[in-house]
Formats: sequence, structure tokens, C-alpha cells
Amino acid sequence: MKFGGTSMAGSDRIRRVANIVRRQQAAGHEVAVVVSAMAGETDRLVNFCREANPLYDPAEYDVVVASGEQVTSGLLAMTLQALGCQARSWLGWQLPVRTDDAHAKARIEGIDSEALLASMAAGEIAVIPGFQGLTEGGRVTTLGRGGSDTSAVAVAAAIGADRCDIYTDVDGVYTTDPRIVAKARKLKFVTYEEMLELASVGSKVLQTRSVSLAMKEGVRVQVLSSFIDDDATPADEIPGTMIVSDEELEGLDMERQLITGIAADKNEAKIILTRVPDRPGAVATIFGPLAAANINVDMIIQNVGRDKGETDVTFTVPSSDLLRAQTLLEAQKQAIGYNRIITDGKVAKISVVGVGMKSHAGVAATMFRAMADRGINIQAISTSEIKVSVLIDEDETELAVRVLHTAYGMDAE
Repeated sequence: MKFGGTSMAGSDRIRRVANIVRRQQAAGHEVAVVVSAMAGETDRLVNFCREANPLYDPAEYDVVVASGEQVTSGLLAMTLQALGCQARSWLGWQLPVRTDDAHAKARIEGIDSEALLASMAAGEIAVIPGFQGLTEGGRVTTLGRGGSDTSAVAVAAAIGADRCDIYTDVDGVYTTDPRIVAKARKLKFVTYEEMLELASVGSKVLQTRSVSLAMKEGVRVQVLSSFIDDDATPADEIPGTMIVSDEELEGLDMERQLITGIAADKNEAKIILTRVPDRPGAVATIFGPLAAANINVDMIIQNVGRDKGETDVTFTVPSSDLLRAQTLLEAQKQAIGYNRIITDGKVAKISVVGVGMKSHAGVAATMFRAMADRGINIQAISTSEIKVSVLIDEDETELAVRVLHTAYGMDAE
């Protein structure tokens, strides 16, 4: 079971979490719990690091920010003990959770689970701080923001858990953001592939790394709400959304939805380079320097060449990287040989996702027709086997999501 920062924000909420955990143990389950720091705590600790030294040492930064989860794991263990449960905390270095030494964005390499399994078999609830691990050299590491989801999936894989329940401030995965579309429906099942695509294009329910790890290790993940009353039915009886393999979903023999979800991401900026020489290697001179600067490029369009052996190249980068990318490209103007650079930070990416696309034609056509009927202009298009994404004006984001939700027949009764 994994509980996020909003679920752990203060004694009352920790008590509510302890009751949810206790009910699962009372139902006969062996339980390991992974916790995040209290909501806002990691930001507070990061600010302390910046005040101490703007050019802080990442290894010492990890020592500071890992303390947030240490506090909540100890408090939850104490609260469970007060309810009459056997419980103890296991810090990242005590198991240990072994990671590489990329401080502040470490990757998990393995978890020693022998002592943990013995303790759980003896009836003890294991409380593990998420987000933290240990290098081979004995230094504390953290996994990057949102890393507690990854910790939970890794622990579930290491102990061979039947399921990894991620309790969050939403009660499942919806067809789209319910704040935009009131008729959005909660999905019972989503495949790993679909969740990966949704997470990568703006759905904030689960962190991308945790989904890819679950897919690799075959961990069944369930997304549930922790904001339920003390006398509510256990989560097992009101399931949230189960994230499973394609094969398992086929085995359930249910009618497959053509489209699973629609996601919107406003964290996109568009860059156009005009009159780029139309010759082999030209695009490499554009994207090589961006890759070297760790700037992720998403959608790319190269127009049909002009008469003079020139072409326009359009692509998107994260909004936060727009200024860096622009500065870099302006410095490379001579080498690339473009005429003008045009940027636009007021764009949004709308994506429709569903494994049903693999076997159905016309998904993209429905999308384009629905948007054309409402006068929404498409600036760029990219596709994968189970996703179609378009770039539009940021002001039309909510309208586009509503229009598409209706066009694909996803509105709930």
C-alpha cells in the first residue's frame, strides 16, 4: 500500500491511513506500506538547501530531502502501534533499497527483501519511506520528484506482492480530467501501455517511471482514494482503477473501449526554424545540441522542401526549456543555416489514448473532424500505435477535451 503526501499531511490524516492499513491486515493480508513526506514538506526542505548553498552538493541535498519520508514512516508506525498493531519502519538504508549514485534522480537497482519478508510473515506491518535509497558507497539517494510511486512498485516486485495499491487524492483513473468534463467516467481497468501514454501526455495520476517499472516487473497496480471516511467500505470492495497487462485485460473478456482516455498538457512550447537547408544531416545539427543540453523534443514536423532546397522544421519542447532551447539554437544559427526562429509558448497538446486503436481504423479521422467542426485549428500531429496527439492553441484546451470526449462516445449517462 502506498500513501502520497496529501494523505500523510498531519496527525488526523495519518490516523485515517493507519485505520485503512489496519483493516487490510485484519482481512488476513500481509502488508507493507510505502509513504511520502507530508504535502509541501519536500518543497520546504528543497528551499533550505537553496538558501544554504545555491550550488548545493547533490549528495547532501539527498540527505536533507530524504528526511521528510523518514518522519512520516516513523509517525505511521507509532500510530499503528497505538491502534494495537505490530509495526516498524524500515528506512531505505536499512533494507537496503540499492540504487545507482545519480543523486536527486537515482534509479533503483535492487531491494534486499529477506528481513522484510520475515518480519511481515511474523505479523508485523512494514512501513517504508518512499523516494529514498542507498548507493554502493553507502550514501543516501533520492529518486526524483514523484519517486515514492516508483519505490512502492519496486517493493511490491521485490516481495512478490499480489497487488500494489496506490492511494492518492483521486479515486481512480478517469476517461479525462473530471474538472474539465463533468461526465468523465472512472475506468475499471487500464493497460500498462495506456497508463504510460496517459502519464507521459499530461495525466497526473501516476508517475511515468512507476508505470514502466510495473510493466517490466508485472506488478498489478490499483489506484484508489485515501480520502474516505473511517466507516467506509474497504477499498477491496470499492475498487479504484486496476492497471494490468494487455493479456490479463483480454482474459477478462470485456468489451474493449476504443479510446481509454483523453489527456491535455499545457507544458508545451512550439519552435519553428524557417528555411533550413534541405540536405542530409541538417536536422542532426538542430537536435544534436538540444539532446546534449538534456532538452526533450516531442513533436517534430519537417515541411516538404521548397524549390531552393530549403524546408521549415517545427517541433515542441517543455515550456520550462523554451528559453534555453531558443538561446542554444540562436548560438547555432550559423551551423544550422536557418533564416528565422519563431517561438510560441501558448500551445497545448491534446492526446487520445487507447489500445483499441491497434485494431480499429478512423480514430484520427474522428478527432480531426470533431475539432474542425468546432473551428479548432491543429498546428502539429504525432502518433504512436495507441495514441494520437495534436498541438492546438492553449486557450482552446478545455473546449477540445470536451468536444473529443463527446465525439468518442465517452460521456457518462
